[in-house]
Amino acid sequence: MKAFFVGLGLGIGVGLLFAPKSGQETRNNLAGRASGLANSAKESITQGRERIRSGISAVRGAVTGTRPTGTEDASL
Repeated sequence: MKAFFVGLGLGIGVGLLFAPKSGQETRNNLAGRASGLANSAKESITQGRERIRSGISAVRGAVTGTRPTGTEDASL
């Protein structure tokens, strides 16, 4: 995953260097892309935390013999 982000950053950097835009347009474009990438990273972190919490809840439920909240299983 780290290699993907390194490649993405290099690709964006090379694309910006060869783009026929003014300095101000390039800076605005770069700022917008960086903001989008930061938002995407925050969303991925949030989703990861939710998965971890769900997993912990499932493990606790298995240990205590109760079903985790929010799961609907007709077989029980």
